[in-house]
Amino acid sequence: METEKPLTPAAERILAVAGKLFYDNGIHAVGVDTIAAEAGVTKKTLYDRFGSKAELVALYLSRRDERWREWVRGYADPRSTPQRRLLRVFDALADWMRVENTRGCAFVNAHAELPGADHPALQPIAASKEWLLDYLRQLAADAGARNPARLAEALLILIEGATVVASLDVVPTAVAAAKRVAKLLIEEAAGG
Repeated sequence: METEKPLTPAAERILAVAGKLFYDNGIHAVGVDTIAAEAGVTKKTLYDRFGSKAELVALYLSRRDERWREWVRGYADPRSTPQRRLLRVFDALADWMRVENTRGCAFVNAHAELPGADHPALQPIAASKEWLLDYLRQLAADAGARNPARLAEALLILIEGATVVASLDVVPTAVAAAKRVAKLLIEEAAGG
């Protein structure tokens, strides 16, 4: 996948259309004919730029991951306490779910659909989850957690679980509930 050079306006349009269709309908339910027609391009243009539907899916998820990372970092006010920055990840998630994640986690949804261990979209899926775990670990270390890795793992599990149950409308306040549990875990991890 050629990501070094900027995408043409037509390729950006294809990517935007494909991303919306993949998220709203599922990857397997959306064919390249539909993507090309909705984007107002030919299938040849789509294949010339992306090579395959699999590569298009991978780039869609990579771009979504970039937006997610930027979103989360935007909530980490450097003037607040390290503990507060950890909790702000839950605020970022709550707002993200209202704006970008109305049908659950795009990465988990895509992972459930992708065949085999060699699909190119598996890399951005793993990278997104690994980034969040690393980010939480760093914030936990900054907050003085005795075991930052363990706290980060627990917080990631809370985030992922809250995302699932909130998106299914099982517990509409799941992110707020997860944040309350996270606060207790953070206090405990810091020895308070």
